[in-house]
Amino acid sequence: MKAAYVDTSCLVAIAFGERGSAKLAARLARYEAVFSSSLLEAELKAAFRREGVDGDPLDVLPNLEWVIPDRPLTAEIDKVLEKGYVRGADAWHLACALLLAPDGRDLRFETLDARQAEVAGRLGFA
Repeated sequence: MKAAYVDTSCLVAIAFGERGSAKLAARLARYEAVFSSSLLEAELKAAFRREGVDGDPLDVLPNLEWVIPDRPLTAEIDKVLEKGYVRGADAWHLACALLLAPDGRDLRFETLDARQAEVAGRLGFA
């Protein structure tokens, strides 16, 4: 399956029409499945509130599939932080992606954050 995990930076860029967002939206539309953590909802809603934008932020990518862990992600978070420092929310997104693809194969990690992308690559994500 051609699948991706998307972090909040991508959907914020699309929602606010940032440079390159049309290409990004087209790329996300080509995946058979796009996943994210439920943390994305809170981050998107906060960005919409900060910018004074009305509407449902989840309309940005309506076919999003949620990763909702049923256990602590301690092992995955440790693995992320072994590959390099990222902020807590970024570590959570990477850990959720590892839950789906423990070796990073068969899942692309989509982010606009350079540091997070670097660590994602060290974890084996394309």
